[in-house]
Amino acid sequence: MPDAPITDSITAAVDEQRLVDFAEAAISVPSFTGDEQAMAELMAETLSEMGLAVQWQQVEDGRANVLGTLAGSGGGQTLMFNGHMDTSYSGREPWLRHVPGFQPHGFVEDGRLYGLGVSNMKGALACYVEAVRALQDSGVRLAGDVLVAAVCGEIEKTQQGEAQGAQYRGYAAGSRYLVSHGGVADMCILGEPTEGKVVLGHFGSLWLRISTHGNFIHTAFTEGKRDQNSILRMREVLDAVLDWIPSWEADPENAYRGAKAIVNVGALQGGFGWRVSRTPHRTDLFLDVRVPPTKEMAVARRQVLEMVRGLAARFPEYGVEGEVYVTAPGAEIDEGHPLVAAIDAGHEAVFGERPERDVTRWFSDASALTRYGIPTVNYGTSTGLLDTEKGENLSIDGLVKTAQVYALAAAEVCGAS
Repeated sequence: MPDAPITDSITAAVDEQRLVDFAEAAISVPSFTGDEQAMAELMAETLSEMGLAVQWQQVEDGRANVLGTLAGSGGGQTLMFNGHMDTSYSGREPWLRHVPGFQPHGFVEDGRLYGLGVSNMKGALACYVEAVRALQDSGVRLAGDVLVAAVCGEIEKTQQGEAQGAQYRGYAAGSRYLVSHGGVADMCILGEPTEGKVVLGHFGSLWLRISTHGNFIHTAFTEGKRDQNSILRMREVLDAVLDWIPSWEADPENAYRGAKAIVNVGALQGGFGWRVSRTPHRTDLFLDVRVPPTKEMAVARRQVLEMVRGLAARFPEYGVEGEVYVTAPGAEIDEGHPLVAAIDAGHEAVFGERPERDVTRWFSDASALTRYGIPTVNYGTSTGLLDTEKGENLSIDGLVKTAQVYALAAAEVCGAS
C-alpha cells in the first residue's frame, strides 16, 4: 500500500461532482448491445482530453472498443480497468418504459444516481475515469501503465435461430477482440456490481436446446393424434428434464467454493400463434446450465448431451435432439494474488475494513481475460438492479469510495512515487 501522504493525496483528489457529471453523460448515451458506437466515441473523447493515448478498435459496424493508456515511467506492472458499454436493456421494452431508472437519462435523487446502465456498468466506467483523473491530479507518478478498456458486447446473449445480428452478439464479444488486438495487461479489475465484495470466482454458462418433433397437420385432422403434437411431447420431456436438474445442481463436481451450480429453464418455443389451426412440427426447450470454473466446458457439454441421449432413448418416437450453442467458461483468481491484496488494502483504507469474499453465478468478461492470461478480479459497488419501481441506481457515496479504491489499487500495482 502506498504511504500515508500518497494515499491521502489520491483519495482527496477524487471529485464527486466530476464523477457524477461523467456518469450522467454516459447514461444519457444509449448503448444497447450492438449499438455501442456513440458510447465508444464519448469514452474516446473523454480519455483523449485527459491526455491518455487512445486506441480505437472497430469490432464491427456500429460498435467499437476504446482502450486508453495512462503511460507510466517504466519498470512497473500494467493494470487494466475493464468495463462493458452495452446495457442489459434498451429502455424501450414495454415492461420498462414507465421505469425512470431504465431510461437513458441520468438523474440524482436522495444521494443516488439513476439511469439505464448505471449499475451494469456505466457507474464503474465513471469510477475508472475518475480514478485516473485523481491519480493525475494528485501528482502521483506511476511506474507501470494504467489501461482503461471500454468494451462492447458483454451482456449474456447470443445469436440463435432467427435472432441474428450484432444486438445478439454478447458474451465477451468485445473483450475477446480486445485481448487479440493489443489490450493486454498484467492484471485487471473488472467493476461489475459486487456489493463491495471481492469476487474470487464466478460460474460459466452452457446454453442447451432440446427439441421434440411431431406431425404438422390441420386441426380438423388431429382427432386421435394428440400424442403426436410436439408441444405435448415436450411436456413429458420437460418433466424429465426437471427430474434431472436437481442431480446437476447437487453434484459435488459442479460446486465451487461452497456455491452450487444452478440450471434455468429459460425459454420454450413451439407452434405459430398466428396459425393455431396447425400442430407444431417442432418444439424447443432452452436451458441455461451454470458450470463451475473448475470444470472444462468440453466435459460439461458431454454430460448434458448424454442427458439428451437418455431422453431420446426414453422417448424414441418423439425425435428428441439436443444442441449446445453457448459455452462461456467461468473465471477464478487465487486468494493470494497480489491484485487481491491491493484491492484489500485500498478497500480497508477507504471503508475501514477488509472487503468480504464472494462467488457469483453470473458471467463476466473475466472469462475471456483470464483465459488470455490476465488475472482478473470482479470488484465494484452495489448492484442497484433490484429496484423495480425506479430502476437501475447506485449510491453516489458508494461510487466515490469505489473510485478511491480503484485509484489506490492502481498506485499499489503499478508502483507510485
